[in-house]
Amino acid sequence: MHLITMSSSQEFVGIRPLPAGLQRKAIDELNEVPDRVSSDIAALRHWLLKQPHLCSCLTDQFLVGFLRGSKFSLEKAKHKIDRYYTLQASIPEVFNEHRLADDAQVLEIIRMGVILRIPLDEGDTGPAVTIIRAASYDTQKFKFQDIIRVGSMFGEIMMLEDDNANVSGYIEIMDMTGVTAANLFALQPQLLSKFSAFADEAMPTRQKGIHFINVPASLETGFNSLRSFFPAKIKNRVSVSSSPEAIFEHVKRDYLPKEYGGDRGTMQDIIEQMESKMLSYREYFEQSHLFGTNEKLRDDNAANINCQSYFGLDGSFRMLDID
Repeated sequence: MHLITMSSSQEFVGIRPLPAGLQRKAIDELNEVPDRVSSDIAALRHWLLKQPHLCSCLTDQFLVGFLRGSKFSLEKAKHKIDRYYTLQASIPEVFNEHRLADDAQVLEIIRMGVILRIPLDEGDTGPAVTIIRAASYDTQKFKFQDIIRVGSMFGEIMMLEDDNANVSGYIEIMDMTGVTAANLFALQPQLLSKFSAFADEAMPTRQKGIHFINVPASLETGFNSLRSFFPAKIKNRVSVSSSPEAIFEHVKRDYLPKEYGGDRGTMQDIIEQMESKMLSYREYFEQSHLFGTNEKLRDDNAANINCQSYFGLDGSFRMLDID
């Protein structure tokens, strides 16, 4: 299976130097050895080029994300990339022909402000922050899978260019303002479970917390029951609160737009920045449709694990053959 890089202008290109604080954290917590990063990337790329079943992005920044997400265990990084592409095929509701930067539905969801990426100060070494406004879309017009698709695209952009997410992980603030029973019924629990497993087991960025805020008191029990749909280690990172003040326990007030009690612009400012960012990845998402796995070509020595076995894994896996 022929492997394709993102484009001739982006081929390999090297990686961004980390800011000093995040570099120290990567060394201390992720086992990163700066002088060895280039050779680690080369070893991972060499292995990918020898896998007949895998068609993968090969750029340095993409590969170093998986190395950091695997704490620089080459075996774990190889397995995670294999899972990354394998599991996408098992979630066609999300990974399909609509996963394009200029898709009309994708842009409409961005413009509604369902997903808000919160910029951090330079020098902050904490996790990246995303706010998801769960009731800001029409459940009669959009399915939950459409929202997840756009979220997955920004998750991939975050993986490629957000150093905080790569080193320190990310948190999600789930704003339940205005949520009704109809929103809960629209959640597609099986998809939520599958995508949560994908994010936990295959994405290199690490989920550090999911915090529900502004949960209507009448629905608080229902939201607590959502824990059952998350992977085991994520359940302990889920919090549920009916208070609008709960957001300040997880995000500095100074980082937030006016609508959330901060003074850093407005939600519309963030929406416009996010639309511009998405459109700048037009070529990336077009070419990402060329990537994936062909199970008929999988080498018998590779990790030949059925897609379904990935969901609910306890962290163990079959080692992939280096040679």
